[in-house]
Amino acid sequence: MSRSNSSPAQPPIEQLIAPRLPAMASGFEPFLTRAGHRPVTGGWKSALFIIWVEVAERFAYCGISSNLISYLTGPLGKSTAAAAAAINAWSGAASMMPLLGAAVADSWLGRYRAIVASSLLYIMGLGMLALSSMFPSTEGQQCNVSADGRPSCPPSSLQTAFFYISLYLVAIAQSGHKPCVQAFGADQFDMMDPTESLSRSSFFNWWYFGICGSGTVAVALMSYIQDNVSWALGFGVPCMIMLLALVVFLLGTRTYRFCDSRAGEGSSSFLRFGKAVTAWRKRSPEGGELVQNGNCAEEAVLAVEVRGLARLLPIWATCLLYGVVFAQPSTLFTKQAATLDRSLGSSSLQVPPAALQCFTGVSIITCIVMYDLVLVPVARKITGVASGFTMLQRIGTGITLSLAALLVAALVEMRRLSAARDAGVGDQPNAVVPMSLWWIVPQYVLLGAADVFTMVGMQEFFYDQMPGQLKSLGLAFYLSVFGVGSFISSFLISIIDGLTRTDGGTSWFADNLNRGHLDYFYLLLAALTALELPAYLYFASAYVYKRKPINVH
Repeated sequence: MSRSNSSPAQPPIEQLIAPRLPAMASGFEPFLTRAGHRPVTGGWKSALFIIWVEVAERFAYCGISSNLISYLTGPLGKSTAAAAAAINAWSGAASMMPLLGAAVADSWLGRYRAIVASSLLYIMGLGMLALSSMFPSTEGQQCNVSADGRPSCPPSSLQTAFFYISLYLVAIAQSGHKPCVQAFGADQFDMMDPTESLSRSSFFNWWYFGICGSGTVAVALMSYIQDNVSWALGFGVPCMIMLLALVVFLLGTRTYRFCDSRAGEGSSSFLRFGKAVTAWRKRSPEGGELVQNGNCAEEAVLAVEVRGLARLLPIWATCLLYGVVFAQPSTLFTKQAATLDRSLGSSSLQVPPAALQCFTGVSIITCIVMYDLVLVPVARKITGVASGFTMLQRIGTGITLSLAALLVAALVEMRRLSAARDAGVGDQPNAVVPMSLWWIVPQYVLLGAADVFTMVGMQEFFYDQMPGQLKSLGLAFYLSVFGVGSFISSFLISIIDGLTRTDGGTSWFADNLNRGHLDYFYLLLAALTALELPAYLYFASAYVYKRKPINVH
């Protein structure tokens, strides 16, 4: 039926939504029998339990992912390009799956139950991974001796298949763990309370401090065990750590503040998103308001939610190249480090290549402390913003630092190639290039500083700006930046490897890195980041926050 000019005037959308805002603003509704009231639950007491769970999970994840390229190019016999592409594809899947896991948690399970279920799956995947490394090689295949004197036997088909199944079980477990644990931790602080609101901003900083400290210890310890003891133990220890994490999480149940993310009939994230799009399309052509039919107030809220999601897309898209940069330390940086002189002084102790990622963790821990205790108070006096910087300013600063890290990485690789040529080891893939490991440290340090700004900024931004009932989905949205970034990295490596091998050419990612050109790849990523940064600044300057940042003045 067409509308006539005499039809009643439509009430403003704010009037339609206003009666529903109190319920939306205060979402802390206990849904488990053990959940208490706000005075005795939530806050830092509960958040510390949850931070510890994530600390243990990061130990387990970093313990296997940081040195995975050594396992693929070693016991599994993959080429450098194939191993890097496979790891990026797996990392991309692990980062994209949280979109599904968050929707399931917000729709049906709730965050608490999703964390428990995904932890059990995590433990099973890690246990299977340890078991896969103990499978014998195919009978009749001849074992070779590696450069370090250890036997190197081709893997059996069963071992390879079991390994990848185990690895992707861990990726599926990430789907429920990553978005829900952090969102559940943030739920312990009420944004409507001024004191807890400031604590939540600090929570994101110290959350990242904890997981980076854990990741740093995991990289140093587990890479040494994997390279010098056994891969079975190197994969088994993370499994035991995850089992301990689940026990600790369950012990804190009585202290948690539960936010019912499943409130209301038809609150499925999938259904809600579909209804929101439908409601948005029902806007009247004259004023953009909703056509009055059915539950108008509900449709108004849904339309606001879809507009809120749409506003996040340009920021998400212009952060994708940061996800590509983030994929490099655990793959190409590690292979690059493996060619350097990694001895410490005059001792015979060799630093494992993956252990150099510890410098990223140390940089992050140092920068978080300086950011929270020094930079924020100074910036607060200048800008008047309680958090010192806005979330988008923080993200942009990190993207700029990642560009600097890529340029430094390219220059260091040029220096490494020159040192290999001068020493006459260009045709010796297993030879040590006479260049100290300290040359490669600055690129790790710069990326660590970039993470403090960009990763923590994105965590807070996508959690804070996501519509109220989709908070877990917001953190999954942030993680998808790294998922898509890893897929882009895998795609670029595969395409460039194929193109540069054409007509008998040498791949940029040759197994003998002394003949490759990682410097060209780093410069390509730097050029793409330089092109992306102005686009990010344009969309960030035009973005209007859902809530104005708290002003200390």
